Amino acid sequence: MRAVAFKETGGPEVLRPVELPDPEPGRGEVLIQVSYAGVNYGEVQHRLGDFGPPEGETVTGLEVSGTVAASGADVTGLKPGDEVAAYLPDGGGYAEYALAPAPSVFPLEGLGLDLRTAGAAPLVLTTAYGVLAGAGRITSGDTVLIHAAAGGVGSAAAQLARSLGAAAVYGTVSTQEKAQYASRFGYDDVFLRDGFADAVREATSGRGVDLVLDPVGGPTRLASFEVLAPFGRVAVYGEAARHPDLTLPVLPLWKNNRALTGYNIGDLARRAPETLRRHTLAALGEVASGAVRIDITAEYDLADAAKAQRLLEAGENRGKAVLRVRR
Repeated sequence: MRAVAFKETGGPEVLRPVELPDPEPGRGEVLIQVSYAGVNYGEVQHRLGDFGPPEGETVTGLEVSGTVAASGADVTGLKPGDEVAAYLPDGGGYAEYALAPAPSVFPLEGLGLDLRTAGAAPLVLTTAYGVLAGAGRITSGDTVLIHAAAGGVGSAAAQLARSLGAAAVYGTVSTQEKAQYASRFGYDDVFLRDGFADAVREATSGRGVDLVLDPVGGPTRLASFEVLAPFGRVAVYGEAARHPDLTLPVLPLWKNNRALTGYNIGDLARRAPETLRRHTLAALGEVASGAVRIDITAEYDLADAAKAQRLLEAGENRGKAVLRVRR
């Protein structure tokens, strides 16, 4: 099969087109003939070595759409030819065939999602829903602040927050161009990240927000605590800026009625796959209902995966990019 793989960590240039044997499904696994693969920052982290060193030719790619090619033992409810979307906790999506655990495979019938859109859904939508409803414990009437508001997760999270009852949704971005793009997803206002704390306090008449979604880290994360309303939560789901980890004292959390929480889709896939499945099904339902749309802004051939990752790593992306795998 055609694939894009890397044998050493490094920049986008380590990604190379290769020919690899077709994988075979084991017990509880589904083999998918891939039509589209989403491009995500987690795959950049994989290439950079954040998930450990590569073992031989390593194929990244955390979400795909396509058709079921075969199933291993103990898999029910899926048959060859079914169109599906899948989250791949072990990677493998940048290839013509990919393996997924059965609980992470979702039939598209009845959802109204084409394969192109579905290839951009399982990771982004699940993360957006999970960080809001799972880690963030959003409730009706909450005010929400979303960092990286123009990205794939951010744009989905803004729409989901509204659907889940948020009274106001604000965002932060790195450039004015991204602010203009993000505004189409229903934000009450979008601020430049530099100096966002003052802008949030002004927008909320000094009260602050109930929930902050943060995939950035570093100074942005630290400043987020300063804009929390009483019992407000900072929900962490990434480390895009690659700053050194924060060392946070506990006493200010207690004295100011603040909380810190986190969402990691990979951990859920390993330890609570049924919870992860519920999050994905709930998020896909929001898309099927029309409450949420996924904005695909770029499509690349599989062989151009390095170019797609280079733009994402440089922060030049808006919305969601996909790789077109099936010719």
